[in-house]
Amino acid sequence: MADKADLAAELIEMTLEGSLANRLQSIAPVHATECDDCGNEIPIARRQAAPWATTCIECQSIREGRNKHVRQAL
Repeated sequence: MADKADLAAELIEMTLEGSLANRLQSIAPVHATECDDCGNEIPIARRQAAPWATTCIECQSIREGRNKHVRQAL
């Protein structure tokens, strides 16, 4: 017969497994074909290299440049 510690460990394990499964689904590849910023097609090479990408290389570079300046200002 399982004691309270065993039951708690089993509950924690089931909760963790469920959380991990949900997390993996939320970071699954997006496979966007059009850039969110400019609307141009995301090149196939970029989609294959970074399937989660939602912007083209040019727009992503602009985003990263903006973030770089914001971090330096802080």
